[in-house]
Amino acid sequence: MEKEKLVRIFDRQAGKYEKNKETAKQRRWRENLISHAEGEVLELAVGAGANFSFYSAGVKVTAIDFSEAMLDIAKHTAQTYRVETDFICSEIEKMNFPHDSFDTIVSTLSFCSYENPLMMLKKIQDWCRPNGKILLMEHGISPNFVVSTVQKALDPLLYRMIGCHQTRNIPELIRESGLSIDRVESHYFKMLHVIWAKPGVSEV
Repeated sequence: MEKEKLVRIFDRQAGKYEKNKETAKQRRWRENLISHAEGEVLELAVGAGANFSFYSAGVKVTAIDFSEAMLDIAKHTAQTYRVETDFICSEIEKMNFPHDSFDTIVSTLSFCSYENPLMMLKKIQDWCRPNGKILLMEHGISPNFVVSTVQKALDPLLYRMIGCHQTRNIPELIRESGLSIDRVESHYFKMLHVIWAKPGVSEV
């Protein structure tokens, strides 16, 4: 899909993202992950700022998204929760930060949309300081045959509608990237993975 079309899809969804209400379990998973962020934080595909309420005091967030409409909402969310934030409107796949720029890198539900998710996993390891944290909450293909069959059938339609792939193999991508895993929780027939990690050997 052309990047301009993908941006328009997310621009249209901005209002819905703000109004979407997660379940208590989903909020708990997000809180358990994001509360571990510290120092200089890079958040990929910040969207409407769903993570801002869970950041600890004292963090400074660099928040990136390619949707201006999403960032407009996220700016208000950051003000509400008093999170010190710098916003960048850009395609994260085209961004280049200096080596070892951040103490923590956060991504929640963004790897479904990248053209090259493996490249992004390697990039964020290069951007993260050696003793830093990489905090991920990502969804992908289930190992359950019935569930994965449905996901594969719906994937082309859902990508055209909401710009989101359903069939990314998150555990395999993590393995290939060399990311060093501290802890993993998997939910919803192992479609959703909450991952506490740190940089491994980056090839970027």
